[in-house]
Amino acid sequence: MRAVVQRVRQAAVFTGSKKTAGIQHGLVIFLGVARGDSEKDGDFMAEKIFNLRIFDDKDGKLNLSGKDVGANFLVVSQFTVYGDCRKGRRPSYAEAALPEEARLLYEYFIAKLSEFGNMVAAGQFQEHMLISMENDGPVTIIVNSP
Repeated sequence: MRAVVQRVRQAAVFTGSKKTAGIQHGLVIFLGVARGDSEKDGDFMAEKIFNLRIFDDKDGKLNLSGKDVGANFLVVSQFTVYGDCRKGRRPSYAEAALPEEARLLYEYFIAKLSEFGNMVAAGQFQEHMLISMENDGPVTIIVNSP
């Protein structure tokens, strides 16, 4: 699994003209699932992202986690984080899992992240979405499972 994690003041997902999910103060997680990923990867990613110390402490240092600050999470499926641009001009997505496999692990990841007790919202799998977000920092981290 691979995630692009962005700290936000607020974020929302729109499918068509309808707002389908939104959060205040937290993290937007653009999550990609690779071929061969398993629930073990989902467990790792949920724990790692929940405990990432990327929120400011009282001294302005990135020293607090989502757990510490009561962050909200917005998870958006994004196979394009596995785009390989090393050859040619059109990215290859050969590393990305097929939709059936990816959906199961995407939903598993959301369930695992939800177990920590913070609010977790999600985008619509395999839908065209518009994502509106107000980046905070900006702070953007890339997280890969082992």
